[in-house]
Amino acid sequence: MYMQTNQRTVARSVTCNGIGVHSGKTVTVTIKPAPVNHGIQFVRTDLMDSPGIAARFNMVVDTSLATVIGYNGFIISTIEHLMACFTGQGIDNALVELDNYEMPIMDGSGGPFAEIISSAGAEDQSGARCFFVIKEPIEVERDGKFVGIYPDSTYKITYTIDYDHPLIGRQTCTVDVNDGTFETQIARARTFGFLEEYELMKHYGLAQGGSLDNVLVIDEDDVVNPDGLRYPDEFVRHKILDCIGDFSLLGMPILGHVVAEKSGHAFNHEFLKTFFEKKDCWATETTQPPETRSTQPKQLAI
Repeated sequence: MYMQTNQRTVARSVTCNGIGVHSGKTVTVTIKPAPVNHGIQFVRTDLMDSPGIAARFNMVVDTSLATVIGYNGFIISTIEHLMACFTGQGIDNALVELDNYEMPIMDGSGGPFAEIISSAGAEDQSGARCFFVIKEPIEVERDGKFVGIYPDSTYKITYTIDYDHPLIGRQTCTVDVNDGTFETQIARARTFGFLEEYELMKHYGLAQGGSLDNVLVIDEDDVVNPDGLRYPDEFVRHKILDCIGDFSLLGMPILGHVVAEKSGHAFNHEFLKTFFEKKDCWATETTQPPETRSTQPKQLAI
């Protein structure tokens, strides 16, 4: 399997625009090339002096409705879909400029972001990629939620959701994030919500930019959207998209197998804090390590 060992940035600047799903505000986003070891950084061009912030887990200030980073009194909201695309497409360094506080929701998936990143092209850089290499299992479990990470020679995610709804039920999906399947299997899975919750959020002034154009809405029996599902298990695939975006805030690519059940932005973030407390369970390496010993992850009932 191909392993990207050098850092990579976008080859040229690209721009898109849309509305924030929670704020309803219009926003223009420009993704620009960045130098080695820059990482992913966001810049608010609508504010005085255009302040910037690194996309790192210790900059997260809210996870109630989306992943929000903030610093020195300003925020960047709903970054998870774009961050997942950077990871899924192997982009280590980029500067993201936006003229409002919330990233555009686009069609509710990472697909449009993946397309514009592809249109920009990728440029390999001289710096070596540094990986978090998982040496020992790390597990966090609470209130029916679970996240664990285990040694593996690639970056893999197994995710399970379980909803008391005839269309969803229990779904499990495993994806190898490094084998080129991100754009075809994960990127186009849309954010979803239940009709009664969607209407309640609208009533209280939330989800101001939400519509059937950017949210997969489910009533008591079926999908309300006229185009239906993009994948039979689109729901769990979108949770994997969110998970990739949240775990990208570690700041470096991962060689390990993430196993999650009934998690979300808040619990993913709790796991990342535990991850950095368990420094004896991982190492940072700049080249692909030898095959790791086999460690069986938590067995999930399917």
